Amino acid sequence: MVVDEKTSQFLGKHDIIHLAILLAIAIGVGIYLIATTALIAKDGVYYIENARRFSSEPMQIIKGESFGYPFLVFAAHKLISAFSNSSSVYTWIYSAQSVSLLCRLFAIASLYFIGKLLVGGSKSFWAILILVMLPYPARFGSDVLRDWPNILFLSAGFLCLLWGAKQSKWWVFGLAGLAAGLGHMIRPECAQLVVYGVLWLLIGFLLPNHNMSRPQLVYALLILLIGFAIPAAPYMKARGQILPEKLKHLVGYSCRLGHGRPQGDNIDNTGNINVALSFPGNTAEAVSTLVGGVSENLMYYFLPALLIGIYYHFRRESALTATERFFIPVFIAFNSLMLILLFNSYGYISRRHVLPLVAFTIFYVPAGLQVLSDWLINRFSKLRLQTVHGRQLWFFVLFGVGVSICLPNLFKPIRVEKQSYRAVANWLRENTRREDVVGVPDTRMSLYAERDGVFYEGGEIPAKARYIVKIVDEESENKELNFNRAVREEHSLWIDRGKKKKLVVYRMM
Repeated sequence: MVVDEKTSQFLGKHDIIHLAILLAIAIGVGIYLIATTALIAKDGVYYIENARRFSSEPMQIIKGESFGYPFLVFAAHKLISAFSNSSSVYTWIYSAQSVSLLCRLFAIASLYFIGKLLVGGSKSFWAILILVMLPYPARFGSDVLRDWPNILFLSAGFLCLLWGAKQSKWWVFGLAGLAAGLGHMIRPECAQLVVYGVLWLLIGFLLPNHNMSRPQLVYALLILLIGFAIPAAPYMKARGQILPEKLKHLVGYSCRLGHGRPQGDNIDNTGNINVALSFPGNTAEAVSTLVGGVSENLMYYFLPALLIGIYYHFRRESALTATERFFIPVFIAFNSLMLILLFNSYGYISRRHVLPLVAFTIFYVPAGLQVLSDWLINRFSKLRLQTVHGRQLWFFVLFGVGVSICLPNLFKPIRVEKQSYRAVANWLRENTRREDVVGVPDTRMSLYAERDGVFYEGGEIPAKARYIVKIVDEESENKELNFNRAVREEHSLWIDRGKKKKLVVYRMM
């Protein structure tokens, strides 16, 4: 049987070769992106600041949001500091980027084995190779972001669920629960693994010919919940709440929809949710934004292959196992629903939010490319090319075109368009005192400058600010800068090549 061939040997010689190639490419790309990063993500400032405060205020960080990733950054910094006397901000930045890259590498290995269980080792290799070469997922894995650490635990737990369900190994569900609990401390959505496991096991009680006995189902259910509770319960107790605020808002919003909540509220300036955007009108917009995010991650080129691959793969019922028929559709539906609720509550879906959907469906892209190659053979190739070698030739042509589309963006330095922010930060570090406070429109400037920063976009200058940085639009009709304190221009540089906007550093007199 096909299933037996896919699962009979979990790690074979070909798997080692495949993983070596995938990890070597991912390491090379990741190190290059780290070395050429012009500026980290905005969220990275929050994560690094929490990591720096962890040794002095551990309980405060645990009670806040996103404890897991800052803790990993803190641990990585401790390890790096053992071999280096440097304690500059760059040590923290490189520690955080290294954590993201290392988690991406382990996640790639987990995803490869998920693909092997679903579509076989060969197709999984080509699928993960495409994922490795996609520019945006690669950037997320070399930035100060928690997306790949989240996918690491999500993929590890998902692999355990698939393996346990396929091989009737009830104890593996405990590992899935443990991965879900650890991942929950990085992103709360990782707890979805418990939902999948519980649903699968409850369905098992209803099916007379299930591959696990009723006692095994009970053991699997208990150990799944215990595994999740081991890391998650102390974390929830320390925080004093079960669900994070943002997730509570999403759950509350979905409940209000079910009760016909009136439309037209807004998000207030404090960030509290008073919002339920129109339904289903904005749901259509949410779906459009969701598809757009997936398309961007796949560089648009691979999206048709993904949709075709999913359609043709799931149409062949005889090639599917019960686990694949359950887990993959449920994963797609659950994550799509969460993103739609996110859009209807907060009004946005980013490329980062759809990364799990891309990573867990990438396995069907090679199947779609193969269908497209068969179509090209039938339409354009001569009879002598309508062979196995002809199919491979067209597959590699389509694959090569996709990779060539990815390469220019893949090797583009991260946020190279923001390098002026880094230049201003360097000037501040070299020309201001350590104790000076700087008002900045982007807190990344003060982070790189290694100065205490306060957010400032205009209006009244904060009393404790010694310097301020302002974005000046040379084409604005209101070029006159009215400050409530006497200032002197100290430094300026253009942001864009067209010389329409510039960053200006002012000193308080």
